[in-house]
This record gives sequence, structure tokens and C-alpha cells, in this order.
Amino acid sequence: MNSTLRQFRDFFVSLRLTVVLLVLGLVLVFAATIDQVHLGIWAVQEKWFRSFFVLGRLGNIPFPIFPGGYLLGGLLLFNLIGAHLYRFRKTWRKAGIELTHFGLILLLVGELLSGLWQEDYSMRLNVGEPKNYSESFRANELAIVDVTDPKSDEVVALPEALLAKSEAVQHPKLPFRVVTKEYYPNSQIRMRGPVVDANRPSLATTGAGPQLVAMPAPVTYKQDERNAPTVFVELIGTSGPLGTWMVSQAPVDAEGHLLSPQKFEYAGRTYTLALRPVRAYKPFTLTLLKFSHDRYAGTDIPKNFSSRIRLTTPDGHDDREVLIYMNNPLRYAGLTFYQASYDPNDPNATILQVVRNPSWLIPYVACALMTLGLIVQFGIHLVGFIGRRRVPAAAKA
Repeated sequence: MNSTLRQFRDFFVSLRLTVVLLVLGLVLVFAATIDQVHLGIWAVQEKWFRSFFVLGRLGNIPFPIFPGGYLLGGLLLFNLIGAHLYRFRKTWRKAGIELTHFGLILLLVGELLSGLWQEDYSMRLNVGEPKNYSESFRANELAIVDVTDPKSDEVVALPEALLAKSEAVQHPKLPFRVVTKEYYPNSQIRMRGPVVDANRPSLATTGAGPQLVAMPAPVTYKQDERNAPTVFVELIGTSGPLGTWMVSQAPVDAEGHLLSPQKFEYAGRTYTLALRPVRAYKPFTLTLLKFSHDRYAGTDIPKNFSSRIRLTTPDGHDDREVLIYMNNPLRYAGLTFYQASYDPNDPNATILQVVRNPSWLIPYVACALMTLGLIVQFGIHLVGFIGRRRVPAAAKA
């Protein structure tokens, strides 16, 4: 091995690099915790932990200001593996350290896989309402549904990211093109006033849009808030434009009512148009039988809330009741259903958090290995210490 490669190897397996990476990791966690006040947990994860570099902005130009979680975690992973291959001597007296480091490596890999694979959705259920899909917390889609057949619907869903590009989209199942005329990642909507909005033209030419006014709003990153995008889309058929619709997730009145799916006809078919959260359909159905919300006596402080659910499958293989409450989720078909929240205005509704994380078991195994490694290493040193204490005592005897 030449000197350059040796220096390169020694750098990546050195203890100094380990210490530097751990210190940078502490700084990263501290800075992300402070930034969470402004951005919220989802944006902080994407900006600080699920990135190679944390980006700042100089005007409109992004530039790296700190190494991100993927970079620090990846370097620490290579550092630990390299140290075991080239720096550590394999002896039984270091078996505990080996187990502890292996657990740490497994923990880093598990966090990477969780960041890549984990999916979070929500499911709102009303008493007696069967539902076989959950909805994304943040992502939206333009749903164009062919409702001509009363027995079944054919759905074409265009992701919000595609609409934001303002490009023409021609889906093979649609007899018309979809063109984004204007896109607001967050917005507010109100009814059009006869005087105040007299000189404010509307991009929408059909549907409910001409009677409404959409105004851009700052994008929010807070955990308890959600962006309400609005999109103006023009549909263009073979014979020309069909009109421009305004579709939105923003409430149109003080009570939070959303725009209903807007219906139109073309080429002998009937369609509806709506902007909605991205849906993830399930091969089973959940029905809310009862929602219980217990409070501490004499207060409005929640004590416990739980949902009694009926789970059924189309083939009849599963048909059972399940009680979901705090720290007692339902695990089924690779999904975990947590009792997440409730609607204070509707006592007959519950909100479940639906999580798919194929690597959920890895952190538990990693922590168990690290604990076992520390116990083994402590036991080895304890046995050695007791043995050294016995030798002088036996010599004196």
C-alpha cells in the first residue's frame, strides 16, 4: 500500500475522526432543536438530518453551511467499520466493545432505512363509516375521477409536485390535457366581494372558482399546521380548451369547509375534479364502532382516548374487533395504527396515525446489542479485577 492510500485509510479509521464526528453530531442535534421552533419537526428532519448538507441562502443562491445527518452518519458508519477492520485487535477481552460497536452500526443503518422507507399517514374515521385508505399529512394530489359508471370509479391522481412545474400533462387514461396556470403552495380563500374584488380578475373561468378569491400565504412548517395549496388548472381537449378550474385544500369559510369535487362532462363521460391529500389504499377496511374520550374529573384535560375498530377483509379471512388506545396500537399487514388525536368538535370521530416502517425492529435490536455489549465488557473487567485481588490474598496465605 502506498503512502497516499495509507494516509487516506488512517484518516478514516482514526479515533480523532470519531471524536470530531460525535462533536459535530451534538452540534447538529442542538442546532436542529433550536430551529424546530421555527420550522417544525417535519421540516427540521428534512433540512438537518435527512440531507448531506444543511443549506443556507445568500439571496436566491443556496450554499452549504453545515454537514447534514446523512453525511455525518455515513462517515461515522465508515469510521466504525474501518476501525474494526484495521485498528481493533480481535480478542475475547474486547468482545463487549465489539458487540457495542456492532449495535451502534446497526442503529445507524436502521435510522438510514427508516428515513428512506418510513411512511406516515393519517386516517379519520366517523362512527359507522368504513374506510380502506389513509391520507398523507403533507402531500396532495389532483384527483380526476371518471364517475360515469355508477358501480365503480376510475381515478387519475396527479401529484402536487408535478402540478407545481406548470407543465402540460397528458395522462393516457384522460381524453384531455391538464395545464397548470397558477400554483400556490399555501393559500387563503374567501368569497368574492362585489365591490372590493371588482378589479381583481379570476384565473378560473368555470366551476366554483369565479365566485372565489385565492390569495398566496406564507408556507408553514409547524407540526400542528398544514399548508393549504391552491392550483388553477386548465383542461384542453382535442377541440380546444374546456375551461380553467380552481381546486384547493384551503377552507372557503370560517367553519373550515373545503371546495367540493367539481363536476363536468366531456366526450360523453362525467368527471369530478378535486385537490385532496395523497391517499394510500389498503386491502382491508376499518370501521369505527365507538370512540371514547375520558377526562379528569372536573377538568377538560384528556385522561385517555380510545377507538374500538372493526377490521374486515374482502375475502372474509379477518373479521374482528380491535381496541386502539395510547401505547396500544394495532399492527396489521405491515402497518401500525396509533391513536393519534381526535376532533374536539365531533365526539363521534377519531384520528389515527398510520405508519409503515419495514425497519422498525432494527433500533430495538441495536439497543439490545449495545446494552448486552456494555454488560459483557463490564463483566469481563469485573472478573479480571476480582481475579487480580485474589492473587495477592492467596500469596499472603
